[in-house]
Amino acid sequence: MLKIAKWQCIIPTRRSLSTSSNLFYAKKKANNKKQETEKPAKVILGRPSNNLRVGIVGLPNIGKSTLFNTLTNSSVPAENYPFCTIDPSEARVQVPDDRFNWLVQAYQPKKVTPAHLTVVDIAGLVRGASQGAGLGNAFLSNVSSVDAIYHLVRVFENDDVTHVEGNQVDPIRDLDIIQNELRIKDEESLERNLFELAKLARHPDAANTTKKKLSTTLTIKEELSIIEKVAEFMSKGDRDVRKGEWTATEVDVINGLRLLTAKPMIYLCNMSEDDYVNHGGDNKFIPRVKEWIDENNKGDLMIPISVVLESKIATDDTLYHSNKIRSQLSNIISAGYKALDLIHYFTCGEQEVRAWTIRNTSKAPQAAGIIHSDFERGFISADIMKFDDLKHLGSENAVKAAGKYYQKGKEYTMEDGDIAHFKFNVTNKKK
Repeated sequence: MLKIAKWQCIIPTRRSLSTSSNLFYAKKKANNKKQETEKPAKVILGRPSNNLRVGIVGLPNIGKSTLFNTLTNSSVPAENYPFCTIDPSEARVQVPDDRFNWLVQAYQPKKVTPAHLTVVDIAGLVRGASQGAGLGNAFLSNVSSVDAIYHLVRVFENDDVTHVEGNQVDPIRDLDIIQNELRIKDEESLERNLFELAKLARHPDAANTTKKKLSTTLTIKEELSIIEKVAEFMSKGDRDVRKGEWTATEVDVINGLRLLTAKPMIYLCNMSEDDYVNHGGDNKFIPRVKEWIDENNKGDLMIPISVVLESKIATDDTLYHSNKIRSQLSNIISAGYKALDLIHYFTCGEQEVRAWTIRNTSKAPQAAGIIHSDFERGFISADIMKFDDLKHLGSENAVKAAGKYYQKGKEYTMEDGDIAHFKFNVTNKKK
């Protein structure tokens, strides 16, 4: 009533408008103002799921397989010669999360399912890989199958460790080689897609064409226009696709192209054990690598690491506790998630405590759909607890008694660490 009275006082001359009309225009004005102040969320490339895959990429013989072995506690060839890895090796690693560990202790479930990351050890790329040098084409195909990339670059000097480009250590040269090979391959892929799609546009009913549209909602010409836009973007200033500003419709098409430079990149600087122990203070290459990243792919994460040291810590971490040296492996694994803008929510009970992976800004129905499509289709509501509330108060009953057990609807945006229980109904047949 107060809202109506205020509205009528502001415009007393508009006697012909009913009360319901006044309310309609008031709400419309408020909504318009809200839309003007709210900025649309940035659309992010990729289609990551609970089966996240991250590939280790770099020149041959710089420590990729040793890093893979250390990350995954597995054993693949890690010899001092190029192409000791030919077929990609894969292994799943648990994503470190102290919140998950606490929930397991609190609920004591019969089954525990943490978040996992699949790490892929991809054989070394060399100069000319996009034209088939080394085992290039096969390796680049392996890169296209992952969701994100760990780009390992050598920043240590050791005459006993050969370098495919000669014995001179030059991380900037190495970074340029990998980036150029990925970009050349993307440009070739775009050119091929443009040719095939243009042919399909001219002869849509041709029986001998194998090209299919990437989007089910766009016309051939609309899809062609988007791919042309991406090709033009790459041709101007040698830019990676992930650094562009794309609409949701454009992202849908780009995802179907599986472009290499569309994938998030985390740069890992492999330094000597001594340099790492000294916090990299004496390493002359680190500032140059940081400068290169800022100039070429600003915003990408760089993590210093000593692969040799990590392999030693993996076998006996007590050797370094006295010097307060900590492994970077958990940071590297977590960085893969952050680069894809992913968060976790949890489902908890006596039967199972489980971590689920979703995109940041996901709505509750989409988060429920990760468990099963019926949860999203028949979504009713989500009961939400905040992890910090549960940890502080000690139990679900205490959270409820404190009024911090929330019921959320379809528009609720999930937050990292939410503990969720979804309600749904799928009695109606799917149309």
